[in-house]
Amino acid sequence: MEQQPNSNRRNFIRNVSLGSLAALSLPDIVSAATGEKKAHAKKVTLKKDAVILFQGDSITDAGRKRDNSEANHPGALGNGYAYLAAALLLKEFPDRNLKIYNKGISGNKVYQLAERWDADCLQLKPDVLSILIGVNDFWHTLTGNYKGTIKTYRDDFTALLERTKQQLPDVQLIIGEPFAVNGVKAVDDKWFPAFDEYRVAAREIATKFEAAFIPYQAIYDKAEKSAPGSYWTGDGVHPAIAGASLMAASWMDVVKK
Repeated sequence: MEQQPNSNRRNFIRNVSLGSLAALSLPDIVSAATGEKKAHAKKVTLKKDAVILFQGDSITDAGRKRDNSEANHPGALGNGYAYLAAALLLKEFPDRNLKIYNKGISGNKVYQLAERWDADCLQLKPDVLSILIGVNDFWHTLTGNYKGTIKTYRDDFTALLERTKQQLPDVQLIIGEPFAVNGVKAVDDKWFPAFDEYRVAAREIATKFEAAFIPYQAIYDKAEKSAPGSYWTGDGVHPAIAGASLMAASWMDVVKK
């Protein structure tokens, strides 16, 4: 019997970690984290010939080949959650002729997205724009010479999305929650509670711009009940294969079927 997309997705999630994710109900986690009922959670619709753009930092970049700008090219999509989500999209919607791009760049903060936004976003005219940004906006205040604050993050992100909506009024937005897994290498108690403010800001910005919101922190927290944090991420920030798979499955949950 031919499996339906929802069944395929559930099987995919289970198989990622040899059954350890069987107890996870991603739609319920998303609904609980956003405070919305599943039936009313924001979704995006994929029209025929839709352009889908993944933007962000190293978590999105994931080693992509930046000299290749071809849509749907495996090397150009990297080897992280964006690639895995693209694979699922192309499998589940073969009739849509989707064009999927990854323009994440390692180390980026919001202001650096803004500096390259014309070429790496607006000129591509995405129908769906997925942004995961914020961990460096905080992390680099601890490890580098970056002096940004939570206000900087909030103001920069808001300005970026206002600019985007002015140029692309019909774009559908997906905002991923910045996340950090405490107790795994780079992430320790000194991150908190300050980092939590960036998570709150991302959620509030998603609400303001009527974006679909993916609560990655809550999803990772739930996943730690099945396996330790080091299973999902190598350093507390960058996903392991299982973490990237978990993120891709969570991303697919905001796509209307």
